[in-house]
Amino acid sequence: MYLPPHFRIEDRAEQFALIRARPFGLLVTNGPGGLMANPLPFHLDAEAGVLRAHVARANPQWREADGSREALVVFQDVDAYVTPGWYATKRETGKVVPTWNYSAVHVHGAMRAVVDRDWLRELVGDLTDTHEATRKEPWKVDDAPSDYLDVMVRGIVGVEVRIARIEGKAKLSQNRSEADRAGVVAGLRDDGGEDALRMAEQIEGAAKS
Repeated sequence: MYLPPHFRIEDRAEQFALIRARPFGLLVTNGPGGLMANPLPFHLDAEAGVLRAHVARANPQWREADGSREALVVFQDVDAYVTPGWYATKRETGKVVPTWNYSAVHVHGAMRAVVDRDWLRELVGDLTDTHEATRKEPWKVDDAPSDYLDVMVRGIVGVEVRIARIEGKAKLSQNRSEADRAGVVAGLRDDGGEDALRMAEQIEGAAKS
């Protein structure tokens, strides 16, 4: 990933926070059949330094997980188009162009496949508990009949990526003047929508850090 110094996310805690906030990552591998990419929900085990997910047994990507070949997992936060019309510089000099703001984390590491039933049940439980946690009546894996779960687990294969390298990038108008950043924040809030408001908050946070 292209990483200008002023856009780098160097802090591991901040990198992990983005992964937890946006755990639906893109698993990219380059095996004998060429490049392959599949979007998957990942569970981050920060203490063990691994990302875990599962794919359908019929998905050929897991067969490339021999423990030696490197995989890439891409996580991306909200993104937003930035119109030059929001910049104070447009009114002052006109020397502005459109751009795009976004944040992303790329995780590199060796990938292995896991077929152990207990490992898979634990992963499914961890993923479920994480994403059901905010619901009034969280669904639990054990709510489903055990024989049905056994069938479902037989239909999946786990993948585990051991984190060897992480690259983080937050392009949040840090390279613009304070007046231009204020204009972008105001423009995003005027546009409205969850993603635009989240981006506005992130720009303000980056300016304070």
